[in-house]
Amino acid sequence: MRVIIIEDEKPSARRLQRMLQQLDVETETMLHSVEESIVWFKNNAHPDLIFLDIQLSDGLSFEIFEAIDIKSAVIFTTAYDEYALQAFKLNSIDYLLKPIDDDDLKKAVAKYKERLPVQQSVTLDFNDIKKLLVNPIDRTYKKRFSVKVGQHLKLLTIDDIECFYSENKGTYAYTIDGRNYLLDTTLDQLEDELEPKTFFRISRKFVVNIEAIKDMVSYTNSRLQIKLQNYKEQDVIVARERVKDFKYWLDHT
Repeated sequence: MRVIIIEDEKPSARRLQRMLQQLDVETETMLHSVEESIVWFKNNAHPDLIFLDIQLSDGLSFEIFEAIDIKSAVIFTTAYDEYALQAFKLNSIDYLLKPIDDDDLKKAVAKYKERLPVQQSVTLDFNDIKKLLVNPIDRTYKKRFSVKVGQHLKLLTIDDIECFYSENKGTYAYTIDGRNYLLDTTLDQLEDELEPKTFFRISRKFVVNIEAIKDMVSYTNSRLQIKLQNYKEQDVIVARERVKDFKYWLDHT
């Protein structure tokens, strides 16, 4: 079985490669952009199975399939919500929500192998996928948080939050009035719950609101420092591996 991974975040690609190795599935190559993938497919025999992220650093992955007639089976690896993915699933082997779970990956690979006798390839209708991505199915993102203040509960609206950050194993919301509130969640969970056009996770420690960004300056080791409207408790730094995605997010929100 010939397998490739198309994923712009190299740590995620390597993690998926290791997980596949544990299932005795070897990865032929890893591709990280639309452009790189198109060149590769033009010069190589197409694989049996593609593990495909949707949003790559230089565009959406359906652009690959607009340029190349690919019949490979596809397993999506994505953070898109389950409603849109139900449509994808009709034309693909399976989808895996990030972070990928070991059992889910094992089931997806097994599902592909089960289909081999009756279906060697899967044709994806990427025009339908494009429509879903350009005009995604409405989903409900977090609009407010309830936080405990003493013996009382207080509601924080999402528009009042400049950033979320982790500290001492806790997750906090920092509001425009300069207050911190401890939340009963993690930054990993928040990534899937927040409107992606408004919030971006710049590092393991911070998720920032685009409306709160006041300035951006170059920082050491090819990183960026973010200046927020009110938050000044510690430096807000875009991790080096997130800078490219962060700039893409700024340009496309």
